[in-house]
Amino acid sequence: MGHEIEAAYTVDEALASVGFGKFQSLVFLYAGIGYAAEAMELMILSFIGSPIKSEWDLSTGQESFISSVVFAGLLLGQISWGVISDSYGRRKCFIFTAVITSGAGFLSAFSPNYISLVILRFLVGVGLGGGAVLFSWFLEFVPITNRGAWMSIFSLCWSFGTILEASLAWVVIPALGWRWLLALSSFPSLLILIFYRLTPESPRYLCTKDRTADAMEVLESMAIWNNMVLPSGALISDIRGEFERDENVPETAHLITIQKDQTDIEQSTKSKFAFINTLYRLLSPKLVRSTLLLWVSFFGNIFAYYGIVLLTSALSDGNMACSSLKLQSYGTEEADIYKDVFITSFAELPGLLLLAVMVDRIGRKLTMITMLSSAFVFLIPLAFPQTEGLTTTLLFCARLCITASSTGLCIYAPEMYPTSLRSSGYGTANAMGRIGGIISPLVAVALVNGCHLAVAIFLFEGIICLTAIAVAFFPLETSGRSLDDSLSEF
Repeated sequence: MGHEIEAAYTVDEALASVGFGKFQSLVFLYAGIGYAAEAMELMILSFIGSPIKSEWDLSTGQESFISSVVFAGLLLGQISWGVISDSYGRRKCFIFTAVITSGAGFLSAFSPNYISLVILRFLVGVGLGGGAVLFSWFLEFVPITNRGAWMSIFSLCWSFGTILEASLAWVVIPALGWRWLLALSSFPSLLILIFYRLTPESPRYLCTKDRTADAMEVLESMAIWNNMVLPSGALISDIRGEFERDENVPETAHLITIQKDQTDIEQSTKSKFAFINTLYRLLSPKLVRSTLLLWVSFFGNIFAYYGIVLLTSALSDGNMACSSLKLQSYGTEEADIYKDVFITSFAELPGLLLLAVMVDRIGRKLTMITMLSSAFVFLIPLAFPQTEGLTTTLLFCARLCITASSTGLCIYAPEMYPTSLRSSGYGTANAMGRIGGIISPLVAVALVNGCHLAVAIFLFEGIICLTAIAVAFFPLETSGRSLDDSLSEF
């Protein structure tokens, strides 16, 4: 007689059963605060440059370097925290990144000189690199049926952070100065530390580490909070471990299938060569095309996003210096910077709502290509002199589109990688984008201040075009596709 097949279910099937309820709402709130805090710390760069330059008599290059050094820290942080997260757990990253970000952010308000400020803002960037882990962590709690829509809604937290920072800067800098803005902006990161003990580990990650009992505990808690019931049977974590002696392996046992020749690599990620091994796997034959195209796409999207953000303040400030019709006083120009950045920050809200509607209906790839093409069109007129109102409108529309494209890419990338590489793959790709973030301030600010606006715009147009081509060559569409848990499922 054959063996009786025991009922079993996967994490995807468990998430489908419990749905999106109170439990995920709390996960959403925690991750969302961290995501908004990251946006606030990065948006500061649009406001503190000019007052610091005036107070310390800095050159334009030194002013731009303050922004670039944060992105350099982000690059290091996203790679490091991604590898640590996939090796030792999502939660463990939260406490360290919160301490670094809030601590260095607060101390930077007391910087006695330029060098100390640069060092502390670099550390802030390193801490902010944990934002990619928060994104992946939340993704792993969302049911497949509406994953794209919920990840788009989650990205609204970033937009709320940018709007909050623009509002805070508008009020604080004229009255209290840039130091107060740095100090106040560091407090949201502190909330991540305060509520750390309430956060659950990702059940999907726990399963990849053969901690099925711990994963079951999280899923049972999720079912109780959502007032739902888990499927009958046992949670499948590792086919080799649980079914290697059973010839009748259930068809649903696809959560983790780890080949023997990959076990050594899995274990070695905990060694001192973790990054090298992770990079080796990201560039393996199964993933090399996706990884390289994602790197190009993240570079282009983030280069264009921060270029548009910085163009908003640069056009309000630097472009007027190139005009013979400069009639405004410094105070009026300064007010225009806050107003224009504040207005264009609101562009992210309709951009993300549009993304939420499109991303599950027409797919990730087509949505990103459509948004990139639209951003390309809106930027063209800015290469030539325009009225202030039309300039702000075009920047608003361009930011709407590039926000939707960038967020669509952030949804696609973690879906593209298996759980065993999700945070490190997404973090590394995002880190490649931060190289664009390092270069973008130097280009946007320097070219506009040097009265080379058309050159800056056409450079951004070329980058956007290259990014759209890279997205078109992505090997697969992830909309409606189950998350994989190991490379062997590819």
